[in-house]
Amino acid sequence: MDIDAINALSQYFGAALAKTKHDLAPKDFDWYPYGTLNNFHILGQMLSNGNRNFLDGVGESLIADIGAADGDAAFFLESLGCRVHVVDFPPTNFNGCRGVRLLKQALQSNVDIQETDLDSQFKLPAQRYEPAFFLGILYHLKNPYLALESLAKYAHYAFISTRVARFNVSKGAEGTTGEVNETRIALQKAPVAYLVAPDETNNDATNFWMFSEAGLKRILDRCGWDIVDFMTLGNTVDSDPATAQGDERAFCYVRSRHF
Repeated sequence: MDIDAINALSQYFGAALAKTKHDLAPKDFDWYPYGTLNNFHILGQMLSNGNRNFLDGVGESLIADIGAADGDAAFFLESLGCRVHVVDFPPTNFNGCRGVRLLKQALQSNVDIQETDLDSQFKLPAQRYEPAFFLGILYHLKNPYLALESLAKYAHYAFISTRVARFNVSKGAEGTTGEVNETRIALQKAPVAYLVAPDETNNDATNFWMFSEAGLKRILDRCGWDIVDFMTLGNTVDSDPATAQGDERAFCYVRSRHF
C-alpha cells in the first residue's frame, strides 16, 4: 500500500477517532492537542520510490510507536492489520498516558502499552520491530546518543523526526541573555547539538538538545543508522532553538546496520 493511500485512510480513521474522543469526554485529563496522524502526510512528502510501500514489508512483524501521545497512530496501524507496541513514559506524556489507555479500552484494542523512561533504561517489549516510529521525541531526551544507538539494535527501520536549528538564536536576539548567545552563529553545516535552557523552548523544561542538520546526520551515522530518505520542513531559512517562528523539523527514514 502506497503512503498516499495510507495517509488517506489515516484521515478517515482520525475523523472517527475524534468522535470517539468527544464521546468519551474524560473529565480528569485533556487529550493530546496535536494531530499525530498528520505525520503520514509528511511521510508522503518524504518517502521515495519503493520506500513509499514500507508497510508491504511488515507482514507479521511488530511495529513500535515510541512517544505515542494518545496512541492515534498505533491504533490506526492496528486498524490496517498491524501488530503494534506503544512505548511511552507517563511523567513526560501529555496526560500521563491516561489517554492512550482509555482509548485502548474503548476501541477494544490489542495494542500493547509499555511505560518506560528511555533516558534511564532503553528497553522495548520485543526484540525486533519493523519499523519503529520515533517522531518528535529526540529533542525531549537527555541522552539522545543512548536512545538512537539502542533503538538501532531493536528496529530494522525507523521513522525519526526532531526539531533542528540553523542558528543558535533568532535574528535580532543576539546578546539578550548576557554572555550566552552574544553572537549569532550559523550551525547548519557543523555537526553539533544546541542545549536549550529550561525555559528557552516553549517554556518547556523537557526540551533538551536541538541538533543542526549536520549534527543529526552525524549522530545517526555514529549510532548505526543509514539514512534512506530525509527532508526538513518549517523554517528552512533561519531556524533557531527558541522561537515559534524559528521552528524547523527534520524527518528521516533510516535503516539499521545491525540487521
